[in-house]
Amino acid sequence: MESPLALYRRYRPETFQQVIGQDHVTEPLRAALAANRVNHAYLFSGPRGCGKTTSARILARALNCAQAPVSDPCGECDSCRELARGGTGSLDVIEIDAASHNGVDDARDLREKAFFAPVRDRYKVYIIDEAHMVTPQAFNALLKLVEEPPPHLRFIFATTEPDKVLPTIRSRTHHYPFRLIPPRLLSDYLSQLATEEGVAIEPAALPLVVRAGAGSARDTLSVLDQLLGGAGPDGVTHKLTTDLLGFTPDSLLDEVVEAFATRDGASVFSVVDKVVETGQDPRRFTEDLLRRLRDLVIVTAVPDAPATGLIDVPEDAGERLVAQAARFGAIELSRAADIVAAGLTEMRGATAPRLLLELLCARVLLPGADHTSEGVMARLERLERRLDVTGAPTPAAQARAAAVPAATAPATDLPQPVAP
Repeated sequence: MESPLALYRRYRPETFQQVIGQDHVTEPLRAALAANRVNHAYLFSGPRGCGKTTSARILARALNCAQAPVSDPCGECDSCRELARGGTGSLDVIEIDAASHNGVDDARDLREKAFFAPVRDRYKVYIIDEAHMVTPQAFNALLKLVEEPPPHLRFIFATTEPDKVLPTIRSRTHHYPFRLIPPRLLSDYLSQLATEEGVAIEPAALPLVVRAGAGSARDTLSVLDQLLGGAGPDGVTHKLTTDLLGFTPDSLLDEVVEAFATRDGASVFSVVDKVVETGQDPRRFTEDLLRRLRDLVIVTAVPDAPATGLIDVPEDAGERLVAQAARFGAIELSRAADIVAAGLTEMRGATAPRLLLELLCARVLLPGADHTSEGVMARLERLERRLDVTGAPTPAAQARAAAVPAATAPATDLPQPVAP
């Protein structure tokens, strides 16, 4: 029995309408295809896994579709079927991996074969992946062909580093930069795929999967595929996601944030001990703590951020964030985030990450030992908040009382003058 294809291969888009998060690229390409104004060379650039090679294949299908000029391939002609998912491939669409074919001899061989007419279709299309790996000498050998190709020839370059492509080649192409996919769009897409796969996925697990994918559709689908493979009868749960991807459980983050709010050093260092004893990476814990502090800073500035979707968290987690943010001041949160961010930078390559984690926790707990302006402001903010909580008059209230006119003061009995 054959194992199923990877999730990102089973759901690879076959039309531009199926490509998500790249409307700024797909819409102009569809318009150019429909108007038969396609250029002879294109350069697709952007982060990995965001649809560059897939879009190049779709563009090749649309160019050689039997119903061309069309904005999307029909999917029924021989060329469309050969270039579809699981197709046999077309002799007129040549995909070259420039990582292993980047020399002058490879460029000379391509140049010699490019002048032959297509076997069956309208165009002979060359898709050159990882184009930044081509050497300058090889690019120079291709320059004249890319500048003045025969009518039947089309080039599509795909790269993650467009700056490394020879400027003379870039100037002769239409450059389309791809972008990372927004988290909310990826979350909706993952929910749809999980439904098609017949596996339940908890809403609290979706942000973690999107975060692990870092905006790349292919990486996100690979993570989801791993979770679907290890899912039990309950589907993809939050616990399975945190355990498998190595994220810090929310319970530990809630515990350490509450300890910071109450300045409970024993609880803070107890959480650090739990992190180490359970085998978690102190660096990952520090990164997750920084992300939590970032969320609290945003909630402090925008109290309805969880409800409006500014922070992508479940409803119950949003309520916890609002409650935790109310226990801090804005300056105190900002100072804690700065300390954790600096500590995370110091942890890279450190031989004793636990020691650095404990030191940064101590710095967060003890603003009195911080003689910078941030430490002084944090201490003042704590004093103001303490006066507000205990009910003592704040400086603002005392100022208002002093400003009351003397005429409104209660009258007093004055002694009468004695007659001579």
